[in-house]
Amino acid sequence: QVQLVESGGGLVQAGGSLRLSCAASGRTFSSYAMGWFRQAPGKEREFVAAIRRSAGRTSYADSVKGRFTISRDNAKNTVDLQMNSLKPEDTAVYYCAARVDGLGAVTWVRAIDYDYWGQGTQVTVSS
Repeated sequence: QVQLVESGGGLVQAGGSLRLSCAASGRTFSSYAMGWFRQAPGKEREFVAAIRRSAGRTSYADSVKGRFTISRDNAKNTVDLQMNSLKPEDTAVYYCAARVDGLGAVTWVRAIDYDYWGQGTQVTVSS
């Protein structure tokens, strides 16, 4: 099992930047594929970004492509989400998620594909 704790959320003006971090427990972090999701009030949880265990393959939602960057440090058991050019519509609770990685080229983008979740961190972007 792995436990996930997010940090780095807050209030920022439109056009600003935030960096979210997710710290994972356990010795097998490098075995997990990681993802970031978000959920705005009254909306379903949606995919933001994902990264395979080797960090060589990433995937992004169209709405954040070119603005957000996902990265991981397997030595530190962390996965980060750098968010630039933030917009009010990026306002949501952001969740870190993990699942055991596998073979193949797929990057998992559905919430149902992930087995472990953090408690979330609030990101609010003011206009």
